[in-house]
Amino acid sequence: MAGEAKRPVLVFDMDGVLVEVTESYREAIVRTVEHFTGKRIARDLIQDYKNQGGWNNDWALAQKIAAGLGVEVDYETVVERFQEIFLGPARDGSGGLIERERWIPADGLLERLGERFQLAIFTGRIREELEITLRRFAPGIRFDPTLCTREVPRSKPAPDGLRMIAERTGGARLYYVGDTVDDSRCARAAGVPFLGIAAPGNPRHDELVSLFERDGAIAVLPDVNRLEDALP
Repeated sequence: MAGEAKRPVLVFDMDGVLVEVTESYREAIVRTVEHFTGKRIARDLIQDYKNQGGWNNDWALAQKIAAGLGVEVDYETVVERFQEIFLGPARDGSGGLIERERWIPADGLLERLGERFQLAIFTGRIREELEITLRRFAPGIRFDPTLCTREVPRSKPAPDGLRMIAERTGGARLYYVGDTVDDSRCARAAGVPFLGIAAPGNPRHDELVSLFERDGAIAVLPDVNRLEDALP
């Protein structure tokens, strides 16, 4: 529909923006590293890597941290262990850390935003994990398109995903909401206005705010519920 295509598109990253993942993905990194090295890392270390950029893939990050602790592990072995921790032994989400996730948007926020924008998602998740969480928390919200990391030629911070969403929505104006340096650099490379989420409890909060500002963020917010005041 022509009118639909002309509406601007509000694209969300998922983890840390729509979903609180401190006790799911971040904890899965900690437990995966601990499984292979016997050492329990501080979550500050994870944020250090995230702020460097280039570590959007949590499997690769767990492998990298283990190597830094002197234990080399095959990538597929890391993935297998991580997924068992995150999704549970049956790989269906039951009994896994994914059950610890919390939905961040307040009631009515996305419905109001959906009156002004098309809503979309571009996430580093795989499709299975995205769908488990959306079914659980937001079955009535229409995100179209939803795009996952394995569905783009190059993952963040490359601009491919945002460019694909622009094409799929008829060249509409995009805004991207994310919480990592890879998100902000992806938006900058795509020429898309970026709104950064820097939670006050982030162990590298001030550094993250500075990095977002350096990348040209049009706003830096403590959480997604402040979004309405920051959007044009």
